[in-house]
Amino acid sequence: MASVREAAFDLFREHGMTTVFGNPGSTELPMLADFPDDFRYVLGLQEAVAVGMADGFAQASGRPTHVNLHTAPGLGNAMGAIFNAQANHSPLLVTAGQQARSLVTLQANLTNRDAARVPHPFVKWSYEAVRAQDVPLALGRGIHLASLPPRGPVFVSVPMDDWAAEVDDADARHAIKRKVAGRAVASPVAVSDLASRLEAAERPALVAGPDIDASGGWEAAVALAERQRLPVWATPPPGGGRLGFPEGHPNFRGSLPPAIGPAGETLAAYDLVIAAGTSVFPYYPNIPGPLLAEGTELVAITSDPDEAARAPMGEAIVADVRLTLEALVDAVGEADREAPEPLPPPQAGEETDPLTPTMVHNTLGQLLPDDGIVVLESPSSTLALRNQLRISRPGSYYFGAGGGLGFGLAAAVGVQLAQPDRPVVCVVGEGSVQYAVTAFWSAVAYDAPVTFLVLRNSEYAILKWFGSIEGVEGAPGLDLPELDCAAVAQAYGVASKRVSKRDELHEELGAAIAASEPRLVEVGVTPGMSLF
Repeated sequence: MASVREAAFDLFREHGMTTVFGNPGSTELPMLADFPDDFRYVLGLQEAVAVGMADGFAQASGRPTHVNLHTAPGLGNAMGAIFNAQANHSPLLVTAGQQARSLVTLQANLTNRDAARVPHPFVKWSYEAVRAQDVPLALGRGIHLASLPPRGPVFVSVPMDDWAAEVDDADARHAIKRKVAGRAVASPVAVSDLASRLEAAERPALVAGPDIDASGGWEAAVALAERQRLPVWATPPPGGGRLGFPEGHPNFRGSLPPAIGPAGETLAAYDLVIAAGTSVFPYYPNIPGPLLAEGTELVAITSDPDEAARAPMGEAIVADVRLTLEALVDAVGEADREAPEPLPPPQAGEETDPLTPTMVHNTLGQLLPDDGIVVLESPSSTLALRNQLRISRPGSYYFGAGGGLGFGLAAAVGVQLAQPDRPVVCVVGEGSVQYAVTAFWSAVAYDAPVTFLVLRNSEYAILKWFGSIEGVEGAPGLDLPELDCAAVAQAYGVASKRVSKRDELHEELGAAIAASEPRLVEVGVTPGMSLF
């Protein structure tokens, strides 16, 4: 009979999960013994970094991804990153070691006393098998659940002595070979009704969310917008962890404001709004106002029943986003409305000292190859980057939809490992770097040639902006003087440069993007929010 460990690795092979991210401890060593040659283990020096790398890898590869943590302390360290993975709808199998079964009742050192309960709010399913023989089946169930819509992380705790236990060969074979498919098609009646309403609308619009990209529905969204001449808005940041529509397209209008009042005002110009692949909506900060204006109707298309149920207004169709958009395209004719006016081209403005984030992103836009990927965690310049780059290719933008810092630096390494033939640029604030700083080591150790573009404004600019909205003055801890990310990255083995002028930025950033190794370029920028 095979061991639990042998059956588990056969299960991972069956699902193409041969890249494992982790941070091992004593309770994980039995799983890692005699690690198979056809697997790749990617070490994160802290558990949140391991989960962040796995998150980026899962999104960029489109496959479920295994990340292994160290019992209770490691799971605790990783919780913020698991929260982000849930918001990103990333299909992660999160496993953690557990003390030997004979010592769990004694609460020996490193016992995770209630292992399944700890990550419960942030995962789709959380479990510790009653018997060692059930571990392969539990792992298989977790992989299927993580992969089914809405995708998201699951958690399985495995006592350290379970790996050596024997499992019935027939039971293991059934667990390994099972296939589960879950792309649901919207009913023809629902599609036909929405098509009729869309054709009859005088001023319809589309809000394109991240699940359009995740589901492979980019071309369908473009076809629908062009056939019906729809103005297209992106879901409000930070909820837009991916782009659902090419932002250089003439129909694109920008990102919806991220608060109730301003979003409602923006949508008041339309009589029918189709929100595809997004929650309705990821509101923040709290600026009250009407959810929708009188005369505006909203229909959401989402694969997530919870997104459909919790929306505060409108109707919803729960089905695969790509398949529903494709059916909708087939059901509508060519509209005779006027096509939306294209947005004006981005403007960099005059060079300043220090540079504005807008000018930095304009420079990046000139240098980023057509197949380039941006992983973004620069909260105060997110809108400036989107406006300057106008990213227009699927799978080219990743942002932490949960809003927790630490995603960008780690996820960029995972994205690069999943897409080794595409250049990846991680655009990150110097404050955000500190939440996942050890990802620099992983980039070097695993030859991930990420370009790290650090914008240094010496403050938590986004928090100062929130403070102005919330009427908060004198809050401590919002200034970040003397951070030198270039020196820190250099210490981890990343070749780094500090620049201040635009010509220096252009030269060093271009060289970094073209390099076959990870490099960092740090540039000082003007403080405050940058919106254009």
